[in-house]
Amino acid sequence: MAKSTPLLLLAALMLGGWFFFRNYEIEGLDQLKVVPRRASASAASGRLGRGRAAGGTIRIATFNIQVFGVEKLDQPAVMDIIVRAIRQFDVVAIQEVRSTHQDVIPRLVTLLNAGGRQYSYVLGPRLGRTSSKEQYAFVFDEVTLEVDRAKGYTIEDPDDVLHRPPLVACFRARGPPPDQAFTFTLVNVHTDPDEVDDEMNRMDDVLFSVRSDGRGEDDVILLGDFNADDHHLGELGRVAGLTAAISGTDTNTRRTRQYDNLFFQLPATSEYTGHSGVFDFLREYNLTLEQALQVSDHLPVWAEFSRVESGSPTAVAVVPPADTTR
Repeated sequence: MAKSTPLLLLAALMLGGWFFFRNYEIEGLDQLKVVPRRASASAASGRLGRGRAAGGTIRIATFNIQVFGVEKLDQPAVMDIIVRAIRQFDVVAIQEVRSTHQDVIPRLVTLLNAGGRQYSYVLGPRLGRTSSKEQYAFVFDEVTLEVDRAKGYTIEDPDDVLHRPPLVACFRARGPPPDQAFTFTLVNVHTDPDEVDDEMNRMDDVLFSVRSDGRGEDDVILLGDFNADDHHLGELGRVAGLTAAISGTDTNTRRTRQYDNLFFQLPATSEYTGHSGVFDFLREYNLTLEQALQVSDHLPVWAEFSRVESGSPTAVAVVPPADTTR
């Protein structure tokens, strides 16, 4: 009886196969793809999953929250999308904080921290040549990152060549031992669309000035709304090893233009994992285009980095979460 078992199984398989192909057909074999079970669909497509970054990495993002002020804060549905989007990341560089009220970013952080989260912020001065001034901000998760508040600054621009001189902030990843943790400097940028060519020709100067500001930090990341795609970077594009996190992908909400990006040099910033993307909150949260445009005409863009320093780390002062000097 035992010897006949394999024959019976083979017969059953053949009969089952005959029945299947007699009653069904398989379509779309030209689209069939075999991938390992552990492959990440979100990483392959540039989309984020619904969870946070893996334990060994951090996600750095930039988000132009179009004309961000009290009016937008008073729209619960809009703020719900903004909060949910920002919570996908460990730190977000924000542009277009456009309000005379100085409680806009603190109110945003209060919403982010509802339910026990621990976000904090860095806020720059109001900048601009006209009465319509803007502020840069960094919003970050204190569980995963620490900031050196003593070393943040606005780029000096004595010749007034930049409409809004970038805001600089210095971070270190939490988790690894301090002498092994990834340290990096973020440079928050929003170029003037009417002067974008001139300003992009100055971005290489901005990069080199931050790298040579005396701190010895080689991991300098320019991020923000550049009003230019990665093929029209002016003199910045001539920097050796310059890498764009976003290439050939539209970053505005209508998905017609690329404005937003993160730029850094390789091999200096070898902590970059190669994972990056555009967080399309319109599709992620099933919004109409009209609803999405009430949030912003820009989408957040992001890149992923290792928490462990691959070069020589730079010391960063620890600021406890209860700091009240913000």
